[in-house]
Amino acid sequence: MIKNIDKKIRGYALKNAIAYGGKANPGSVVSALFNEGLKKSDVKEVMPKIQKVIKEISKFNLDEQKKEYEKFKEILSERESREGMPELPNAEKGVVMRFRPAPSGPLHIGNMIGAGLPTYLYIKKYSGKFYVIIDDTNPEKTLFESYENIKRDCDWMFGNVTKYVVSSDRIDLYYAYAVGLIEKNKAYICECEPEKFKEFSMKKTNCPCRKKSIKENIKNWEKMLDKKGYKEGEAVLRFKSDMKDPNPSMRDFPLARINTTKHPMQGDKYRVWPLMNLVVAVDDMDFEMTHIIRGKDHKDNAERQKMIFDVFKKKFPWTFFIGRIKFKDLVLSKRKLTEGIKSGEFSGEDDPRLATVISLKKRGYKPEAFYKFAEERGLTEVDKVISSGDFFKIIDQFNK
Repeated sequence: MIKNIDKKIRGYALKNAIAYGGKANPGSVVSALFNEGLKKSDVKEVMPKIQKVIKEISKFNLDEQKKEYEKFKEILSERESREGMPELPNAEKGVVMRFRPAPSGPLHIGNMIGAGLPTYLYIKKYSGKFYVIIDDTNPEKTLFESYENIKRDCDWMFGNVTKYVVSSDRIDLYYAYAVGLIEKNKAYICECEPEKFKEFSMKKTNCPCRKKSIKENIKNWEKMLDKKGYKEGEAVLRFKSDMKDPNPSMRDFPLARINTTKHPMQGDKYRVWPLMNLVVAVDDMDFEMTHIIRGKDHKDNAERQKMIFDVFKKKFPWTFFIGRIKFKDLVLSKRKLTEGIKSGEFSGEDDPRLATVISLKKRGYKPEAFYKFAEERGLTEVDKVISSGDFFKIIDQFNK
């Protein structure tokens, strides 16, 4: 059990009551204690204590609550002693941030409480610019119906999006940056078989394609774009990094590939599709992003993107890698959700058994309940495992 648990319950209850006109919310107190290390197995034991304390302090007026709170605030975690999201560094000149959902299936609560909601709350806090970028440069995983559904769900959850951007509408811009990298001798066309390149990478030796001149690489880039040129799988654009980098994933990573799958929006217009690290780096430079919140699983990607920024002498945005919330008993894989809907296992995206955004809306939840959860959690790199039951107990309290 948490050290000084009784004092912390009282402290968090007082803090929450002061923030909401004298009335504390049990869900807020539980959420704060989770961030202190409370285990879900202890919730049943702790909840009666929380309710007893809330009942006691509700008899105080607001001034009395504030005076009482002074006795306890020192033992509360620094993160939990503030209201709203913690301050961002270097935010005084303005904040520009983004959320990048892929149109590969229904948006769900995992998408939102990861990077989505903290990002939006900072836009609200600083009156910044908020871009929702629909990340659709992988034709094989892109679903036509997801475009409108993303806008529908983000309009409801966020309510204030500066601009919706579709990545596949910006292919020519990504191409221009690809040529720029080649011209700066920081990218080349690799014709090696994937297994052969992997062999070079593991041995920390240069791929022979690295020796090509800029002129030859430009010619081969045009050959990639030409329908009569390279076939799918015969060539890939690679960033010229360092084949001796201690991290194998940094060694001459790919930037674009040939993919002849028909795109649901662009059809057969393009055959060369830029990969994530090129797309994200270009978008972040073009829209002049200042701050980025992303999952810890993107640490390597962020490092790759910074390399591209450095080539073009651009300042890389302040970045925070937020911990994941892992639900033990919710289906959150977009692939599984889509398969379940198509097979009839689920009645649709709004099936009440699902934690999709549209289902949550239909079940009567308000966006503000999820805002409060994200605020209580703040910015943390710590992963959290939670059951849907425990999560929705907290959300239900906020929703009331």
